[in-house]
Amino acid sequence: MILEPQLQQLLIEKSVAARDRAYAPYSKFQVGAAVLAEDGTIVSGANVENASFGLSLCAERVAAAGAVAAGHQNLAAIAIATCGAAAPCGACRQFLAEFGPEMVVLLVDADGPENVRETTLKNLLPEQFHLDSMR
Repeated sequence: MILEPQLQQLLIEKSVAARDRAYAPYSKFQVGAAVLAEDGTIVSGANVENASFGLSLCAERVAAAGAVAAGHQNLAAIAIATCGAAAPCGACRQFLAEFGPEMVVLLVDADGPENVRETTLKNLLPEQFHLDSMR
């Protein structure tokens, strides 16, 4: 999928804004994400840490789960805003693959939002797990 420049900019802005709402008192690593559903709906999310670290939630999964909860199961793109434009963790990559295996991924440097690296989920996770491949 090719994102129109205005839509790409909107996703970037929403991911940066979501980052400001992150709850990261332990790592101090704030992350914001904005997913684009195939119908054009955008849902954002931020990372939410917990004193029991294993219960923390990544921004990418918060945004994707919010989209699914709102009835959007086909995701076309995601913008992820972090300091330094970090790529999503492996768990998030696999989680996102469930809802958009070919999605566009925009890695945004929140300290310089004009610095964006575009890739795809397929590039980040080339051999995605699918339950039907177990047959």
